[in-house]
Amino acid sequence: MTESSNKTNNASTISATNTTNATIIDGKQLAAQIREQVRLDTLTLNGKGIKPGLAVILVGEDPASAVYVKNKVAACETAGFHSELQRYPATITESELLGHIRALNANKNIHGILVQLPLPKHIDTHQVIETIAADKDVDGFHISNAGLLMTGNPLFRPCTPYGVMKMLEAYKVSPWGAHACIVGASNIVGKPMAMLLLAAGATVTICNSKTQDLAHHTRHADILVVATGRPNMITADMIKPGATVIDVGINRLPDGKLCGDVDFESAKTVASAITPVPGGVGPMTIAMLLVNTLEAAHRSQAV
Repeated sequence: MTESSNKTNNASTISATNTTNATIIDGKQLAAQIREQVRLDTLTLNGKGIKPGLAVILVGEDPASAVYVKNKVAACETAGFHSELQRYPATITESELLGHIRALNANKNIHGILVQLPLPKHIDTHQVIETIAADKDVDGFHISNAGLLMTGNPLFRPCTPYGVMKMLEAYKVSPWGAHACIVGASNIVGKPMAMLLLAAGATVTICNSKTQDLAHHTRHADILVVATGRPNMITADMIKPGATVIDVGINRLPDGKLCGDVDFESAKTVASAITPVPGGVGPMTIAMLLVNTLEAAHRSQAV
């Protein structure tokens, strides 16, 4: 039997399994393992006189953005990176912000640059992303990196989709020959997620807000990835028995509790494996940011 046949059979076995005790995909534990490996690799780079450097730019006072940035900076420090947090008021002009980015592009101690989104409305997000040097675009959002991903030769994979692929790999869920459905078509998650799954051998369906009969598509998915920002929108009756469900969403309910885009309690009775919220995809996003920054530091040796 060929390797591709084995992979196809594996995907079929996963999708055919129906269980009321879904495996919980522990993103927090997997992220900790990846971050420890990054720390060890960083020590090796330190021996060559290189310390990976990440600059994070935060514009305005959005509370959620401030928390995300704080976690990213803390992760850098734990990994042994050099990190810089540049905070600017929401009133900063676009030209001023672009000037700060260009200065970081020229800074040899900075290997990765991240601008926390969203930005104030008077600033063109596309222009900001395109100003970041492609070889320091550790978010993987630059149009050059998006094009490389599209052609199957990525320089940097966007952190959240990259983290999802690592989770599937760790839990031995093979996309080869599987039908993957992605709910949400953003440039940050949905579209790059589709490219990575396609490259891994999956047949991919992308759904958006205009998709008719969404459940028809989700019920055919062996791998279901949901990234919409709508709390609990995917319910058990929309999931194929035995599917692997990846919930990228994180939403805060009126009572203060966090939940994903998937109704976890009902979905786990149908799926064979599922990510929780919190503790699923979120920790992996930061872990893969560190991986991308470390890779950028490695590449700098050849420059």
